[in-house]
Amino acid sequence: MDPTRTDASADPRSDTRVDPRAALEAEHARLREELAATIEAPGQMTYGSQAAAATHVFEQQRDLALRERAEQQLALVDAAMARLDAGTFGRCLRCGNPIAPERLEALPWAEHCIACARLIARGRG
Repeated sequence: MDPTRTDASADPRSDTRVDPRAALEAEHARLREELAATIEAPGQMTYGSQAAAATHVFEQQRDLALRERAEQQLALVDAAMARLDAGTFGRCLRCGNPIAPERLEALPWAEHCIACARLIARGRG
């Protein structure tokens, strides 16, 4: 191999993959900020304001569901960060095979390879 040859794949600056730790930390911060937002309780209902109260209750229920989803997402991010620290990041929790880099780039908190994720989604996991 010619030592003077410049191979783009050998240049670490040409690596376009996202740093998983940076992506996980950014998602962690975003979720923490989202969870810090307060959810307003419905106020005192007065005569004639049933529609407004119903709208407020609907919005509150939506916000609670979004908060629950953010808490679940935060747990996935925390687990992925723990796997990163343990040196097991990027391996499927079900089969142990590597998770595709493209999948990890899109979902750095992914716990399963595509094949296992499909099986789990179909209830066969």
